[in-house]
Amino acid sequence: MRSTVAYKAAMAVSGLIMVLYLLAHMYGNLKAFSGKAAFDGYAEHLREIGEPVLPHAGALWIIRVVLLVSVLVHFYSALMLWRRAHVASSRGAAGQRYQSTKNRRGVQRTYASFTLRWGGLVVALFIVYHLLHLSADYIAPGGASNSPYERLVEQLLAAAVNPAPVRCLVVGDDPAAAGPSAERWQDVLDEAGDPHPPVDVAENDPALIMYTSGTTGRPKGAVLTHLNLHMQAVTIICAWGSAGSAEISLAAAPLFHIAGVGTIVPMMLLGSTMVIHPSGLFSATDILDVLERERVTVLFLVPTQWQAICADPSVTSRDLALWVISWGAAPASDTLLRRMAEVFPAATNIAVFGQTEMSPVTCVLDGADALRKLGSVGKPISTLAVRVVDAEMRDVPGGEVGEIIYRGPTTMQGYWRNPEATTAAFDGGWFHSGDLVRRDEEGFVYVVDRKKDMIISGGENIYCAEVENALAAHPGIAEVAVIGRPHERWGETPVAVLVPIDAEAAPTVQELAQWLGGRLAGYKKPTEVIVLPELPHNASGKVVKHLLRTTYGG
Repeated sequence: MRSTVAYKAAMAVSGLIMVLYLLAHMYGNLKAFSGKAAFDGYAEHLREIGEPVLPHAGALWIIRVVLLVSVLVHFYSALMLWRRAHVASSRGAAGQRYQSTKNRRGVQRTYASFTLRWGGLVVALFIVYHLLHLSADYIAPGGASNSPYERLVEQLLAAAVNPAPVRCLVVGDDPAAAGPSAERWQDVLDEAGDPHPPVDVAENDPALIMYTSGTTGRPKGAVLTHLNLHMQAVTIICAWGSAGSAEISLAAAPLFHIAGVGTIVPMMLLGSTMVIHPSGLFSATDILDVLERERVTVLFLVPTQWQAICADPSVTSRDLALWVISWGAAPASDTLLRRMAEVFPAATNIAVFGQTEMSPVTCVLDGADALRKLGSVGKPISTLAVRVVDAEMRDVPGGEVGEIIYRGPTTMQGYWRNPEATTAAFDGGWFHSGDLVRRDEEGFVYVVDRKKDMIISGGENIYCAEVENALAAHPGIAEVAVIGRPHERWGETPVAVLVPIDAEAAPTVQELAQWLGGRLAGYKKPTEVIVLPELPHNASGKVVKHLLRTTYGG
């Protein structure tokens, strides 16, 4: 604990020192500060050009001490990072798989990243059954002082493909709760000893197993390389127009989701400030409190979270510093995008589109086009080769719907221990996204649906995202999802599963059909409405459609 406190203090002092260092530069070249005579001469020059002057030459010694302390603090900070990586290496994690379980505080997730220097493979976990596909070599649960973590370790030991003993480090004060072989993270961090030699890590070596969100089926582990993560960081830095160390970003997405990792890595490269929000139930009020208190400048959220933020009664009265607001991971309705523009008029709204297997961003919609190209996810990033094809891998003309496929340096290696799924995903040498899109005459991409979500009714394709977008503008609907249900005559028919704003006045199927009017063709209109108090969401905020299909799809 002492080391943790010292590390936090060191980082705070480091920030203060950088401010003092910048102030020192206001007074000119520090080489001139070698004595009183030199100071007096330089001070006269500053007065002539109208610049402020330090009140006394004794302040020069303060600057010298500050710069010396700055060097020592940054050396200490680097040493702490080195020690964290050494902990993993000394416990056998060099060149091995490293599993870091979900932690409510979230910060411990970043510790796992230090094993990458030793060729470690980080696995972001949330649900225990993910590990049924893993051979667990190394596990670091956070806060193991309560029984769920004890049960977690027991399940890991029982379910791991390789039943060898699991080495467990606990971020918390009660390692015994995680089993007899567990060790306290801070105790290991405080150990003395020679560091292990670094491993030569190639850019195409696996760095991270990130599980897909599982909205259309069972999650799969996408194996991402060091090159994948690096190129993705460059993509985000360019997309957001990052301001370097002056930027303050809030990691509000769960760190077991690619959106969370995709936010943190660019900030690490830039040396920017990263505020990590605790995992758990999403609260718009809590997020707004953090934004206001920490002066956050950049925020990424999924559309359902932005909807909650924009609906918070206090949002327009908050003193916020946001200059970039970003969304992705699920479709956003036109209604929501207009509302975001109203609530945050001074912020640039940037859409990012992609998927876990692509590290994740593949398309970016710049803020200047946010309203002009309403509904678009932007244009493909420059580092990717992109095609829109039909079922026979033939390129479709502009304006027509096809599957978007990719090839490039952010494409995953494959699915962890799932060669069948990997082969299917890379059919023809391209990664098949499963996203159905169309491109306009300017090359902007519009997502019409997930391939698995598309409904075929009477031989006609119905894209659920199109129907959902139209229904989302209804004044009586808070949230809606559209699924297909078997139909004796048409094969399938669309069903709207919705959450009404007023439970006592939920819109009926007849009212919706009349309200949709000319907005949708007749065969696209829902033939049934199912009213729920809430839709099922996964931990990253996406609607879990396969649960709706299982329950209400007939």
